[in-house]
Parts: sequence; structure tokens; C-alpha cells
Amino acid sequence: MTPEVRAWLLETDPALRWQVERDLLDEPAEVWRATRARMATEGMAARLLALQDEDRQWAGGAFFPTRRDPRALVTPGDEDQPLCQPWTATTWSLTSLREWGLDATHLAGTAEKLASVRWEYDDLPYWGGEVDACINAKTLANGAWLGADVEPIVTWFAEHQLADGGWNCEWVEGSERSSFHSTINSLAGIRWWEQHTGRTDLREARRRAEEYLLERRLLYRLSTGERVGPWVTLLHYPFRAVYSSVRALDHLREVSVPDGGARDPRAGEAVELLRGQQHEDGRWYQGFRLPGERWFEIDVPVGEPSPWLTFFALRVLRWWDEG
Repeated sequence: MTPEVRAWLLETDPALRWQVERDLLDEPAEVWRATRARMATEGMAARLLALQDEDRQWAGGAFFPTRRDPRALVTPGDEDQPLCQPWTATTWSLTSLREWGLDATHLAGTAEKLASVRWEYDDLPYWGGEVDACINAKTLANGAWLGADVEPIVTWFAEHQLADGGWNCEWVEGSERSSFHSTINSLAGIRWWEQHTGRTDLREARRRAEEYLLERRLLYRLSTGERVGPWVTLLHYPFRAVYSSVRALDHLREVSVPDGGARDPRAGEAVELLRGQQHEDGRWYQGFRLPGERWFEIDVPVGEPSPWLTFFALRVLRWWDEG
């Protein structure tokens, strides 16, 4: 990390800056905690908090908004693109705040209010979860963060893991093969739930799912050996619900910490691909933007150097190289 990149990363929103201070610069806890505390009053987290309605939802919906909010952004033509959906509803907004590191005390009363909210699918209760693995993963983590009872979702993950080790949101349509997308989202939710609660109920399920990805070297189909899709190495932030190898690598880094930073050599090719995506200026660039209605822009446009992706890449490479 050059001095220029270091200074550039430190000029970012508190939601990113505190993580840079902690994970790349090894600043004392009092430094990064002070930066993290600023999130409640300035930057993206404060802005998103201010958009929460009195019923403790965002845009009036659990996963999809029930109304078009004039404050939200929409890019003309987005609706014609694949993977387009609104990102303004409650689950997406809560997930962003949690992933950025906001203290849950700033959402007092949210868990209780959401207990009366129902999912758009089958009118199911919010903290009881849905049938979609990606939605359940976010709700599992968000519920643990806010202190809600998410026990039905813990049971759901144990019961719906597929034979090959992962999960697939299309299981309701009869799919018996795991999905990279569904699996990385499930792993992210389970990991966060484990770390927040200290529980180990899903540890074996998590490790089986990590093995599912590692068997495929985070990149390939096991059946044919072909790259699973162009999105697998196409860098983008925010991640939302889409798989990328940098996201998988960062997950492996996170779960390796209790084990002394252990690395699996099967992830090595993905690491080197990530390393090769660094530009001459020492940064990683935005590869695409997920289309859809959003409250505001979180990262840079396509083709520009992304502080978020640069942070994730540097954190992964530091873990790998020091391991």
C-alpha cells in the first residue's frame, strides 16, 4: 500500500475508514472505535438511519419496497437489466448498516417493531425467516445483531443444506445442486451469527459449505472444470447478493482468524487472480454496478478506482501473504 493509497483510503466515509484503520493500519482500538462511533452522526450510515420510517422499516417493505420513495435513486434503463431489483427495503438497509459496523443501539426498538412485519412470500413472520437462503442468511445475522429471536432460521439452515454441501435459493423449485451465490450469502450470515452469539450449532454446516467452494477452487464447476461464470472474478461493491471470488476469499480470511490465519492452497489461484487485478496506481477498480433503485450511491461508478474493493483486496492479500 503506497502512501497515496493510504491517504486516499483514510479520506473515505467513516463506515470504511474505521475498518481501514483496524485491519490495514493496525491502529489502536481507541482510534478506530472513535471513527466507527462517528457513523451514527455522519456519512452513509447516518444518512441511511435518517431514512428509516416510524414503523422501523425502510420503504414500507420487508424485502421489496411497497412504495416509490422520491428520495431514492433510479437509473433509467435499469429495469431492463438482469439482477435488477430495488435495494431500498428493510432487509437491504439493515444489512448495510450491520456490515458497515453500526452499533445496534442506534436501532433501538427495531427488532420489536419488525416482529409484526410479514414477508412478501406467503405472509411469513419476519424473524421466522423465509424460504430463500440468501434472505434467511441476512435475517439470521441482522436478528442476532438486533437481539431478535431467530431460532427458526438456525434450524432452517441445518435442515436445508444440500447434499453437495451448499445451499440454493431454488430448492423450492426442486434444485438439488448448490449455488455459488446462495452459498456465499449463507456463509456470510452464519459466520456473522456465530461471531455475534458465540454459538457453534452450525459450525459443521458452515465448514461443509466452505469445502463446497474450496473443492471448486472458488472459481470452477466441479462437473466440467469450466469457470462458473464471468461474475466470479468481476469486482463490484456493494456485494448485495452476488458471489465474487474476493468475497469468498474475505470470508475464508475471517473464519481463519481463530485458527491462526490458516490458508487453504486451493484458494491460491483466486488469490493470484485478485492480485493481478490491481492497477498500476495500486488500486482495484469497480467492474460493474448492480442495477436497481437505491437510496444513494455507496461506491464509485464502473471503471473508477473503488476504495471499498481496494480495501477488501488489500485485506485479503495481507492475510494470505502473512500466513
